[in-house]
Amino acid sequence: MRCPYCKSMQDKVIDSRMAEDGEAIRRRRECESCGRRYTTFERLDMPALQVVKRSGEQGPYERAKVIAGVSKACVNRPVAPEDVERIADEIEQTIRATGLAEVSTQEIGLAILDRLRELDEVAYVRFASVYKDFQELTDFEKEVGQLLQKRTPPKAEAR
Repeated sequence: MRCPYCKSMQDKVIDSRMAEDGEAIRRRRECESCGRRYTTFERLDMPALQVVKRSGEQGPYERAKVIAGVSKACVNRPVAPEDVERIADEIEQTIRATGLAEVSTQEIGLAILDRLRELDEVAYVRFASVYKDFQELTDFEKEVGQLLQKRTPPKAEAR
């Protein structure tokens, strides 16, 4: 590692710790030439994910697009920005866990729908209407009907 102060290549690691919930290693270093200390972070370099669109066209995976789509579905809903970020994180982690370098837009859309169903049913229907390209009112009725069937029955109230 090159010292950011004197550009020497001679340094020693003073301390190493886990950082970013185990996703990185923080190293405290001391330059053996000038004696100054600095911090470096070591992270796994993941290969770029490719998204395969319905047309067959490929492009890079863009986390910002997932966030934008989920955020748009959640407008004026009681959904915290942290929940939107969490959904984007979970989807990317799930995709990367497969070990595949390519993912279809269909897989991403279904993953978003699964998480929105648990988070907010109105946001789920909003996203579904765009993702599934609803054309008629009956498309909404059918989706809401399926959503209601998948709901868990409410617990009996204690008296």
